[in-house]
Amino acid sequence: MLHLRASSIDDTHAIAACIAGLARTGDLIVLAGEMGAGKTAFAQGFGAALGVAEPMTSPTFTLVHSYDLGRITLHHADIYRLSTRNEVDDLALNELLESDGIVLMEWGDVVAQSLGEHLLVRLEPGEDDATRRLTVSGNGKVWAGRWERLEAALAKFVTD
Repeated sequence: MLHLRASSIDDTHAIAACIAGLARTGDLIVLAGEMGAGKTAFAQGFGAALGVAEPMTSPTFTLVHSYDLGRITLHHADIYRLSTRNEVDDLALNELLESDGIVLMEWGDVVAQSLGEHLLVRLEPGEDDATRRLTVSGNGKVWAGRWERLEAALAKFVTD
């Protein structure tokens, strides 16, 4: 588990970019945190690092926005409005992951234990409006092989 500190939205974007740089097709990254914690800002930094040129907004009402980037497709999901596991299953996440996709899922911590292997990024407000505390943890073997590279990429943001 990594404990990180972002002093600004630029730091949040930089942390997301570091993770995006290590992400592969088939990865599920779950974003957790209260309303306004920075999940969408993280997604924007992640998307920009992969080459998303258009504005990224939270897909709260459409549930999934997909960005075809040629070599991969980034699927940005928001399951805040879903109330049952069956509704989450209807999103067909496995199909999105298997189709050269990476899925970023906001509010996925509610069902994370049933999602299989994933990286969990929890964002929490810090001591002021710009600061965020982030906790990054892996679930399963998918990120275990990349963990040392992830630690090195995020070293300047690590806190005790």
